[in-house]
Amino acid sequence: MTETPSGNETTRQSFSEWRRQAVYRSGEKFTRVVGDFFGRQSLVEDKPFLKNDNFPFLQMFSDNWEKIRDEVQVILKNREEIPAFQEVSPEQHLIAKGKSWRTFFLYGFGQKLQKNCAQAPFTTSLLEQVPNIEISWFSILAPGYHIPPHQGVTKGILRAHLGLIIPKQRENCTIRVDKEIRQWEPGKVFVLDDTFEHEVWNNTEEERVILIFDFDRPMKWRGRALLRFFIWAMKFTAFYQTPKKNLGDFEDRFEAATRQSNENMEKLADAAQEARESRKLH
Repeated sequence: MTETPSGNETTRQSFSEWRRQAVYRSGEKFTRVVGDFFGRQSLVEDKPFLKNDNFPFLQMFSDNWEKIRDEVQVILKNREEIPAFQEVSPEQHLIAKGKSWRTFFLYGFGQKLQKNCAQAPFTTSLLEQVPNIEISWFSILAPGYHIPPHQGVTKGILRAHLGLIIPKQRENCTIRVDKEIRQWEPGKVFVLDDTFEHEVWNNTEEERVILIFDFDRPMKWRGRALLRFFIWAMKFTAFYQTPKKNLGDFEDRFEAATRQSNENMEKLADAAQEARESRKLH
C-alpha cells in the first residue's frame, strides 16, 4: 500500500518549492540588473555573436575537432545512460522534454567532473587550456526537436559551440540568437552571449552533437570582481546545489555502465578466441 504524505510534510514540500522558486526569480532579477554593468565592463563587443579573433584559444578546438568527435562517439555507445538536461538541472524542464536533449558534462562551475573527464581525456586536455572555464558539456539533440526561446544566467560568461556530428541537411539545424541565425558545421566554432534570447531547431532526421563550453567574459577589474562574487553566491543556491548532486549521481551511473559494457566486450572477445582455438583443434 502506497503511503500518502502527511499534511505537515505536504506543507513543508510546498514551502520548500515556493522558497526555491522565489530564490530563482530573485536571482533572475539580479542578473538582469548586473547584466548592463557587465556589458559596460566588457573588453569585447556586447553582441549576440562575438568574433573568434577575440579568443585565440578557440583555434585548438577547430584544429583537433576530429579527435574530440571520436571521443564523443565512444561515449554515445552508452547513450541511454546520458541524462536529459532537465534530469541534471530541474530548472530546465520548460525547454527540455523527455530524452530529446541529453547532456554529458565535463566541467561544472569551474570544477572537473573527474569520472566523466576520464571518458574524454583529449577533450579535457584542451578544455584545461581555456582561460577561466566555467561549464562544459557534450550537447546531444534528437532529430526533430525544438528548444524554445530562453535566456542565460549572466552576461559575465560567454559560450562557445564546436560542431562535431552535424546533420547532412545542416541548413535545417540552426540556432537563433536575438535576430541572428547560424548553422553548425563540423569543426567550426562560434561564440555567443546566451543572455540574448535564443532558440534551437533540429528539423532533420539525424542527431546533432556539439561541444559547449562557457568561460568568463574578458572584462575590466570591477566586472571580474563582481562576476567572482556572483558565482560564489550562486553556489549556495539550489541552482548550483541540485545539479551538482545530480551530476555526481549520473557520473557514477555512466562509469558503471561503461565498465559493464567493457567487461561484456572482453567476454565476447574471449569467447571468440576460444571458438577459434577449438576449431583449430578439430
